[in-house]
Amino acid sequence: MRKALKQYNFDWMLWRTYEAGSRLLAGTRQEYDIALRYIPNFRDPVKEVFKAKAGQLFLQMTATYLDNIVNAHQRGKKTCMTTFCFSPAILYALDIVPVTLELLTVMMTFLYKRGTGEFLDYCNEAGFTETSCSSQRGSMGALLADIGTPIDMVVTDSPGVCDTNANAFAFFAAYKDLPFFQLNMPPWLVEERVTEYHVQDYKALIGFLEEQSGKKLDVDRLREILTELQKQDELINELEQYLSYKPLPLSVTTCLFIYAGRFMFAGMPIYTQLLEMLVNEGRENVTLLKQGINISHEKSRGFFCYIDHYTHSLRLWQMLEELNIGYSGNILSHFWADSNPPVVHNNWKEAAYSIKTGTLEEMLTSIAAINSRMPMIKSIRGPYDSPYMWLQDTLALASMYKADFIVYNGTPGCRNTWGMVKLLAQDTEKAGFPTHIMYADAFDDRVQSWDATRDRFEEFLRVRRLL
Repeated sequence: MRKALKQYNFDWMLWRTYEAGSRLLAGTRQEYDIALRYIPNFRDPVKEVFKAKAGQLFLQMTATYLDNIVNAHQRGKKTCMTTFCFSPAILYALDIVPVTLELLTVMMTFLYKRGTGEFLDYCNEAGFTETSCSSQRGSMGALLADIGTPIDMVVTDSPGVCDTNANAFAFFAAYKDLPFFQLNMPPWLVEERVTEYHVQDYKALIGFLEEQSGKKLDVDRLREILTELQKQDELINELEQYLSYKPLPLSVTTCLFIYAGRFMFAGMPIYTQLLEMLVNEGRENVTLLKQGINISHEKSRGFFCYIDHYTHSLRLWQMLEELNIGYSGNILSHFWADSNPPVVHNNWKEAAYSIKTGTLEEMLTSIAAINSRMPMIKSIRGPYDSPYMWLQDTLALASMYKADFIVYNGTPGCRNTWGMVKLLAQDTEKAGFPTHIMYADAFDDRVQSWDATRDRFEEFLRVRRLL
């Protein structure tokens, strides 16, 4: 790793950059335009985010997340390295600061033209396999090199579901000699024994977190967070209804805001504010549509059945806008509350989670159920075509969003999905959805350049007559 990269902590630089970006609209329009001249490497991602009404709040929320990490120890809090598919709600209930590797990696790939290559490679220099997932390694390399806020403990939850994800956290904990806890996920979701297993496993996790943080779980605080989560679920449900309309009444970045916010601040008021702003925009635009006013020129609509592509400057979203492709959801932006539209429509309540805030036992059962149904954890824990798994989820969501085609995108390290993605694509094609498999790395343009990725995507759209 170059010496220059070690001069400042990577999370501190990210924090200051996102904070500065969130303030760019605080002045006049002229001041904003002039400021863009002085940030040639950052203006494209800033401009892309600000196309949405909620863009400024999204940047503020991201800056707040980084502020919490950078200043955690100064404020007397412990830090916990974790993964995007682990709900941070329990960490907030115990006043522990989550440090989610995948989020930090994406924050860097959006901003820095150099990407995260040197951090990815440093993981290999430290001894970690290069065949693992790049979404963790993109930021884990910086923490292995001690250029980030020190980590106090590590928690993950995806063995079997994604071994490359789990192994990254296990490697880091062993390398740094840190306390480590791994939740387990049985291959079946809907079974009484599985539910009991999740609850008992989650109780053991809480014991671990209490021991490491030196704090007892605050029952009233947990109730507040779960109540806020219920409110957030209802807002997401309304957004999903709007996202199913044609033409799309919301910005193509809406789904990115939904899932990034959920991974950062589940159960926190700042995320509720973001969702309320998105819902208000949706309501206003639906009114315009009812009045016959065109607000978009959508030619076709895609559903991403796994993850998005996080290349520099949010160029995936730029491309969708340029091609007039409606983007109304992916597997990450969907959360399986019992009030969620596809759950209600298909009577899948046994596969969804319910939030109850009465007794402590009810709350622990609720939050264990939420965690066991996080994106990826729910859908690829077992055979892809079993009930409530990837295929069923994909077809239900693609139908609800009125998608014209489906896209799979991941990383070379996504072994648990590469093993079944062609079978999945065959089934989605049979169901009437043209399906495109991207062979890029969602977090590392060195595997396949964005230009090549875009060319192949556009070729798919032209050959299948989707434009």
